[in-house]
Amino acid sequence: MIKSTLKVLLWLILLLILTATGLYLWLRWEFARLERNDANYQALFNAPVAALPAQPVQPCRDHYPQRRAWFGALHVHTAASYDATAFGVIAGADEAYRFARGEPLPLRLQGDGAEIQPPVARISSPLDFMAVTDHAEGLGENRLCYDRSSDAYGRLVCRLYRGDLRLPLEETAQPMVRLASTAIFGQDRSARVCGEDAQDCLRAADLGWRDNQRATEQWQDHSDDCNFTTFHAYEYSLAEEASNLHRNVIFRSATVPQSIAGAKEARTPPMLWQWLATTCREGHPDCDVLAIPHNSNWSSGRMWLPYRYSNLSAAEARAEAELRASLEPLAEIMQTKGDSECRNGLASVLGAPDEACDFEKLRPATAPVQDCGNTPGSGGMMLKGCVSRFNYLRHVLAEGQADAAVLGVNPFKLGIIADTDTHTATPNAGQEANWQGSHGHDRDVQHRLLSAVEVPGDIATGSPVRYNPGGVAGIYAEQNSRAALFDAMRRRETFGTSGPRIRPRFFAGWELPEDLCDNPDFLATAYARGVPMGGDLPPAHGTAASPLFALSAAADPRPEGGLLQRLQIIKTWVDAEGRSHQAVFDVAGEADNGAGVDPDTCEVFGPGSSQLCATWRDPGFAPAQSAVYYARVLQNPSCRWSRYDCIALPVTERPPSCSDPALPVTQQERAWTSPIWYRGR
Repeated sequence: MIKSTLKVLLWLILLLILTATGLYLWLRWEFARLERNDANYQALFNAPVAALPAQPVQPCRDHYPQRRAWFGALHVHTAASYDATAFGVIAGADEAYRFARGEPLPLRLQGDGAEIQPPVARISSPLDFMAVTDHAEGLGENRLCYDRSSDAYGRLVCRLYRGDLRLPLEETAQPMVRLASTAIFGQDRSARVCGEDAQDCLRAADLGWRDNQRATEQWQDHSDDCNFTTFHAYEYSLAEEASNLHRNVIFRSATVPQSIAGAKEARTPPMLWQWLATTCREGHPDCDVLAIPHNSNWSSGRMWLPYRYSNLSAAEARAEAELRASLEPLAEIMQTKGDSECRNGLASVLGAPDEACDFEKLRPATAPVQDCGNTPGSGGMMLKGCVSRFNYLRHVLAEGQADAAVLGVNPFKLGIIADTDTHTATPNAGQEANWQGSHGHDRDVQHRLLSAVEVPGDIATGSPVRYNPGGVAGIYAEQNSRAALFDAMRRRETFGTSGPRIRPRFFAGWELPEDLCDNPDFLATAYARGVPMGGDLPPAHGTAASPLFALSAAADPRPEGGLLQRLQIIKTWVDAEGRSHQAVFDVAGEADNGAGVDPDTCEVFGPGSSQLCATWRDPGFAPAQSAVYYARVLQNPSCRWSRYDCIALPVTERPPSCSDPALPVTQQERAWTSPIWYRGR
């Protein structure tokens, strides 16, 4: 009897071992990787550069010689992005463009039954321009996994990605499993989904890119009204050591490469820049392009590591810096995943703390962080590791000047925009009240008020309650056309806001009059005798010992727009010893103007301004010291979106984040101008 029992037990153990071995081998087969194939990157240089058939664009009827402000979005994701579809989003490029023009969008998700009445997102006023920037990475995989006729449709990866197979986890974790099923391949690809040499995925990605182009041309206003301008664009999404190196690629015209380079082919930013320069700018007379880095706050100092601290030779550093500078004239200072302007508490930054730097931080502003110093860190996308001053645009602007003194070229001469990074096809749905979140399942208020969500596989850490409605891109141009807007981006005459349609102006010059704010010809005089945001101060001339800066701002005129509190000019520089400095100057308005907000009702009160203007000279100006200046406009305090959600819930249904002392209850909406550069003599 005992022998028989042992025999059965041994057979059961053997069967278990064989089953486990078979399961292991099957999973290895289903999750087999296609590793880097340089041939696919080289093939991109042979991609045809062309425009899809479209009706001709008429010259714009209206022209503004002193340039007017245009508002738009250059960072928008739809269901073509794997990290939108993973959260159930089904709205595509057409819906995103339709929403930008003012049509409401029901936030319907995959799997919703007829009985579901989804919330409806609305934009408060239409945008002037827009680009759909779906991820190049996963574009083909996403398409194949939803194509019933493809060989990939039944693969395990695709079944997990669609949610047909669900792991025994709580409902809120299911979208993260779907996301992880494709994200775990990193810069590699799934052999079972993509086929030999990844060609199935590459062909499907080309089809997805053509769909994007068709929608972009369809929604372009080809008439002389020029009411709405669309840009052909996509996102390049590279991560390195769990640190973000993402860029949005924006083309000037409809003439674009018919295949696009993502991080699975162009494995480093220089590889992307080289492909863009060779294939587009040098490869076709009608093709031009720029790239806009975003979420440097997640980059662990890797997005903008100064070349002085790199391992490149002097010749290599200069060549790469020149290439970078020619293709990256702008940076995204703020979006749904936080602010990338500045951070308090970094030992490597000299100067008084800036209270406004606590705005929209994914890692709480009150949390102590380790300063990375001059060495890049890791884990930024996990909200872990050291924090670098090179994460923040303020300090990198000055580091660029320090690099220029060594290399002869400024690699970080960056203008400023802000954007949304919506993953629900809802660009600039940026009202704090009634915001529906940045991802599909955020339409559930309990989910968007969660403090933390871990993406399986240590890919990233989400913090829905610390996300925000994102910002808006502002461009000063003579007309609302692709050429005029693109040229303005190239010359950096741009600004960003945290959502409101604030209109800031910023000029500097040696011969600007002190009473410029009282001059009815403010703009004509400022353009004629100074340089606008994005420009370089010329060498000193005339009798002035220091340049005059002129800053004005008009508040958002819409009903939901707030009043202005004050205007500030921020100065940043690197001294002769290589130390980073900052100084913040209030130049108009008052911090203690008596305005405030009732946190129990979110009602605002107190005075403010619909317009502010000031002229200013730097009291610490030193002719020999290079410096960068940019302007910031602060509104009166108002409730943060999460506070609106919390007070709308019964007390018994409020999640822990509603009483988290580290989560701000109020905020100050704002605008940032592109800088003006001064090169010391």
